[in-house]
Amino acid sequence: MLEELKEEQIVNKVGGRFKLSTLIQKRLVQLNKGGPALVDLETSDMMKIVLQEIIQDKIFLDTSNEVRITGDLPISQDGPDLDLGD
Repeated sequence: MLEELKEEQIVNKVGGRFKLSTLIQKRLVQLNKGGPALVDLETSDMMKIVLQEIIQDKIFLDTSNEVRITGDLPISQDGPDLDLGD
């Protein structure tokens, strides 16, 4: 077992074991489909990459249980609301 999973800190950071499992699984799918790693590690072990992304606050689950990258906001299909008046 990976050391990161033995500590409660990562479980608490994500909000519980179910959310941690969901985040790991969904992020592994993204990486396996060719998504870029958000951390620079000297390993090809995708599980270690995902765990480091979580520990370094690079990814999280949003309220609809979708993986979000920190700073990555969903963009409205209508574009931003800009007030170009006076």
